[in-house]
Amino acid sequence: MIIVMERTATENNIQKVTKTLEEHGFKFMINRGEIHTVIDAFGDKTTLTPGRLAAFEGVKEIKVIREPFRLASRDRQPEDTVIEFSNGVKIGGGNRPVAMVGPCSVEKDYDGLLKVALAAKEMGCEFLRGGAFKPRTSPYDFQGYEELALKYLKRASEETGLLTVTEVMDSADLSMICDYVDVLQIGARNVQNFKLLHAVGKCNKPVILKRGLASTIREFLLAAEHIMYYGNHNVILCERGIRSFDSAFTRNVMDIASIPVIKKYSHLPIIVDPSHGTGQRYLIEPMAKAGLVVGADGVMIEVHHDPENALSDGKQSLPIPMFKDVMGRINKMNNRLHYERTCLSANVE
Repeated sequence: MIIVMERTATENNIQKVTKTLEEHGFKFMINRGEIHTVIDAFGDKTTLTPGRLAAFEGVKEIKVIREPFRLASRDRQPEDTVIEFSNGVKIGGGNRPVAMVGPCSVEKDYDGLLKVALAAKEMGCEFLRGGAFKPRTSPYDFQGYEELALKYLKRASEETGLLTVTEVMDSADLSMICDYVDVLQIGARNVQNFKLLHAVGKCNKPVILKRGLASTIREFLLAAEHIMYYGNHNVILCERGIRSFDSAFTRNVMDIASIPVIKKYSHLPIIVDPSHGTGQRYLIEPMAKAGLVVGADGVMIEVHHDPENALSDGKQSLPIPMFKDVMGRINKMNNRLHYERTCLSANVE
């Protein structure tokens, strides 16, 4: 942190600040200017907060240089986090981007879910995703089939070998959900449900954390920090669009720039969800590609065997034939990008 002293600060004021810094293990440098004295201090802000120092007589202002997210920061861990699953699938660290596909909600038509899972497997996808507990804006909308849906996901996983992803809404359901799926998802509406973040932080399952509807990037990373603080460092971030004033053509604004920004400041992997990010079927392919071009570690795409009769989000779900066409083109681009980045990395080394 940088501590700027008042122009009227006495030597005694300065010494009180530096003595307190020393007592709390901080290293510091004093820069005496013509008008202000500035103290550059380095140390653990959990032992001495900027707010406490701001109360000292003679202190004009304090500027915090390091980001408040510590565990998720590249300052703490320069190398990328790589999340590896028992079947060898890896997310992050320059590995080939993954694909997570499936219906918004798991419905009672198991054969329909299996058709989607088989199509995903055919197209080289690694994950089957689907909602068992659905957070809906209206209490009259479909809320999910809960444990029955979890059983369907597990059954489809056993038949195809795909890893599974589902959203958790309540810590009371966490134990049950962990028995069925491989990856937990925290949805956009729960990104600041701190008790839920702490609960999944105590689990040993990887967590996909979706960006909140109006979360800044800093708030997004601090939500990840809550999970990591409680012990679970296997966090996958997901850019899924943020709320905008213009909803005439898209459901949300997909913040593509957030991906390279997060890559710069955090070591955590990040994927993109163009289905929720746009809410429009025709925008899924271009926005998925855009996310991958700027460095996303994977894509999450909603696919349904019968979108016209889907119980939720049919408008933004790809029917299976369209999914195969789109995924085929995404795979070609993915292969090319991965090859180019691998060659570039080898040349740099």
